[in-house]
Amino acid sequence: QVQLVESGGGLVQAGGSLRLSCAASGRILSYYTMGWFRQAPGKEREFVAALKWGPGTTYYSNSVKGRFTISRDNAKNSVSLQMNNLKPDDTAVYYCAASPEDIRPQLHYSYDYWGQGTQVTVSS
Repeated sequence: QVQLVESGGGLVQAGGSLRLSCAASGRILSYYTMGWFRQAPGKEREFVAALKWGPGTTYYSNSVKGRFTISRDNAKNSVSLQMNNLKPDDTAVYYCAASPEDIRPQLHYSYDYWGQGTQVTVSS
């Protein structure tokens, strides 16, 4: 069983940066997939970025590629999402997710564990 807790959300102006963190209570093993998703009001949950814990392979949606970076901290058992050049369209609740299987990281229904979410608001 893994519990995930996100932090780092907030209000920022367009063009600014935020860093989200996701701390896992259980041990993240090498075969885990860690992902970040977001959901804006009235919209479906959307894939943002993911990381295969063992090899460190990363994945990004086209909408954030080049602006967001996902990374891991083995010692802290956590994954982070550095978000630069933020746009109003990035406004959403951001969720951290984890799966103990080798899944397609873009599919939200493949993940077993979810955090409570953290709000990111980008003003124009």
